[in-house]
Amino acid sequence: MGILLLILVVLIVWILVSCIKIVPQAKAMVVERLGAYQATWGVGLHFKVPIIDRVARKVDLKEQVVDFAPQAVITKDNVTMQIDTVVFYQITDPKMFCYGVANPIMAIENLTATTLRNVIGELELDQTLTSRETINTSMRASLDVATDPWGIKVNRVELKNIIPPAAIRDAMEKQMKAERERREAILRAEGEKKSTILVAEGQKESQILEAEAEKQAAILHAEAEKEKMIKEAEGRSEAILKVQKANADGIRFLKEAGADEAVLTMKSLEAFEKAADGKATKIIIPSEIQGIAGLVKSVTEIAKNDGSEAE
Repeated sequence: MGILLLILVVLIVWILVSCIKIVPQAKAMVVERLGAYQATWGVGLHFKVPIIDRVARKVDLKEQVVDFAPQAVITKDNVTMQIDTVVFYQITDPKMFCYGVANPIMAIENLTATTLRNVIGELELDQTLTSRETINTSMRASLDVATDPWGIKVNRVELKNIIPPAAIRDAMEKQMKAERERREAILRAEGEKKSTILVAEGQKESQILEAEAEKQAAILHAEAEKEKMIKEAEGRSEAILKVQKANADGIRFLKEAGADEAVLTMKSLEAFEKAADGKATKIIIPSEIQGIAGLVKSVTEIAKNDGSEAE
């Protein structure tokens, strides 16, 4: 009897303890009473009625990520490709999540596949490859509206991989290679153009500097020639002055010595002899000096004749 009583007490304690529920952070519990929805328990301590109440489901309220397998889609220009998506979702209503759809993850996967086909079917291949953000936004909006009755909010949708057919990939690689070669050729041509311009500018500057140097040299040469001519002129002028001074001194000496007219005439003849110097082709002699010269010649001839007779 005592053992049965002990067993009964232990059973009652166990039942009471099992009726105490603690809900942790970012969790929720959906409670049913006699098979019908009773309440949603949030964070904290809760008690349920033994045997009548039961926790139907524990729900995680944190944001969750699900990565779906690649789906075959066809673009507007009839190109088949494989695209796999990543969906970030969060449960906002535990009750709707439990009773809105039988298998929420499968439902989201199928809904994502159909939405992806609809979005890609309106785009061409090039748009599909370059419009990831547009596709993500469109899919997120569509999935968020569709999953709202299930108590699920779709926060983000990302296209993880876009895999075109092998032939398309080869064509794209060839196109990218041709584009890179074109850019390389353009860059090379621009480099050669700049190099040619720099060389031409260098030659231009060199020619300008050479012309400037020649100009300066010509100016210096002209100045040197000018100085040389000035010095030569000064030298000739000094020589003339010296000659004139010597002549003046000679005339003054003759005057001081009391030279007669015959001596002056002889000096004049000597001056004309020096003037001729064997280089002049024509000399004009005044008539007075010509008469004196004839007289001198006659006297010379008489002197020669007298000398011969005396012999």
